[in-house]
Amino acid sequence: MSLATKIASDLPFLRRYARALTGSQLSGDNYVRAALEAALSDDDLREELETGKVGLYRVFNRIWASAQAIPVIAGDTGGDHEAAAQAQLQKVTPISRQALLLTTLEDFSTPDAASILGLSASEVDELVSEAIGEIERESATTVLIIEDEPLISMQLEDLVRSLGHEICGTATTRTEAKAVVERDMPGLVLADIQLADGSSGLDAVDDILAQEQVPVIFVTAYPERLLTGSRREPTYLVTKPFREASVRAAISQALFFGSGRPV
Repeated sequence: MSLATKIASDLPFLRRYARALTGSQLSGDNYVRAALEAALSDDDLREELETGKVGLYRVFNRIWASAQAIPVIAGDTGGDHEAAAQAQLQKVTPISRQALLLTTLEDFSTPDAASILGLSASEVDELVSEAIGEIERESATTVLIIEDEPLISMQLEDLVRSLGHEICGTATTRTEAKAVVERDMPGLVLADIQLADGSSGLDAVDDILAQEQVPVIFVTAYPERLLTGSRREPTYLVTKPFREASVRAAISQALFFGSGRPV
């Protein structure tokens, strides 16, 4: 099996991690590209890639740690959301962001995250606590949940409220989402992509973003429909079945980097 084949299934998730870490899809992809190019020219890094997903992320971490001056590539303007992201990145140290993302959104165990970062498990736990504490100092906001499964919708509502945010509405279809937004524009959207009447959560989100740029987190059982490279991919993507810690981290990251409107 070729090296390209071995890492192909993990690359979309590394790209997701890099986007969340940098706050920018194009900048994140630039780091991923740099890591792969470095590995192709360095036998030690190439051997790391051969070991699997942990090795792939470990190679990326080496590049990130040694070359954080890699610029955002031309055309990576991203609007106000990504400008805010770059400013906010300075408030939480990169290593803390990595520890948080690796153990929540990327769902690595603490030992695997420690291996990727070259730290002890206890150091990773401490960094995660520091990052969450910093992020949760952000103001509360209002949240729209677009989800057609009642139990999952209720679970998300409870989680959102436990974090100090308010629910401005819930929707099971694109039409219902439009009705909520006409009444109250949310500061954050949690959206599934396959809705009750066959409509698309992607289209519902596009309707919202056409009116105002708000942070969006997709919570879906079909991540492959979003991680295709054929359209602008979401920075925040949580796969069902999800851990509450993953959703919590995504909400914190989205509001930390984004422009969620305070309650």
